[in-house]
Amino acid sequence: MIVTTEQEKLIVSWDDLDALVGALAEQVGAEYDVVLTITRGALVPTGMLAYRLGRRNIVVAAVAYYDDAGQRADQPTFLQFPSDPLLHGKRVLVIDEVWDTGTTIAAVVERVRLAGGHPTTAVLHYKPARSKVALVPDHHVVATDAWV
Repeated sequence: MIVTTEQEKLIVSWDDLDALVGALAEQVGAEYDVVLTITRGALVPTGMLAYRLGRRNIVVAAVAYYDDAGQRADQPTFLQFPSDPLLHGKRVLVIDEVWDTGTTIAAVVERVRLAGGHPTTAVLHYKPARSKVALVPDHHVVATDAWV
């Protein structure tokens, strides 16, 4: 795990992204039936990770916590989510690029559990000081307080 000190911004280059995905691949292994990506930020890292893990079964969760005016909502709106049979009884690797407050990934994890799936979370960047949920990521590469 890489820990950054307080800094204003953490800019991730393509080479950095490749290294982060490689480190995450080593942590998570390939023991999953389904890879679930959270749009939009996790689409590219998920594709890279799934390729490294040899996983082809990739599904998408599109979740919004903001309304059209940019105001934060109390509950998430699931714009798209895999049907229960795609997750039921499956080991599901849930991927997001940044765990900030954790509310989005926590909502996705709950939906996976309700569908009968067995979720494991993996993120590139984890912000423990900003997290507002009881969960912590099962796997992460960088802990930071910086804007990513």
